[in-house]
Amino acid sequence: MALQHAHHLREAGQDWLLSCADDPAAVRSAWAADQLAGFPSGTHWTVAEAPLAQSMEAVKRIRLASRGPVLADVTAGRAWWLLPCELGDELDDIWHLTVHPAGWLLRCPPVLYPVRGRVWMEPPTGSGQLTDPSFLGAALGPGGSVRITEEAHG
Repeated sequence: MALQHAHHLREAGQDWLLSCADDPAAVRSAWAADQLAGFPSGTHWTVAEAPLAQSMEAVKRIRLASRGPVLADVTAGRAWWLLPCELGDELDDIWHLTVHPAGWLLRCPPVLYPVRGRVWMEPPTGSGQLTDPSFLGAALGPGGSVRITEEAHG
């Protein structure tokens, strides 16, 4: 039963991801050819890039209720966090985090399976939830070894 629920969430996440595409048919074609598809940042989300190892630790520190999709490239050792478009300066002091400008293309595999070393470490669920940037900053910044929760964050 739990596997069926997880598969349903992944399908809903894939539907949501496709709804963020400029051309969903082109995305489906790319995925059918076992290629990554480009999703521009700025309309539905902002993309923050970080080293994979630190991102894996940060995922464990941020409560699920404050965590959105995270794409990982296991061959390049990089991860991309999907954040709200209205990002402030919460992440300016995190030196190993790069916030990409609007229009930057994030090359994504489908939610249902990996492609070319890219896999959804935290897949979209279809809810549209994105990672809270203040929690990401706390998890990746100095002293980020503390587990971040809404209560502890204040």
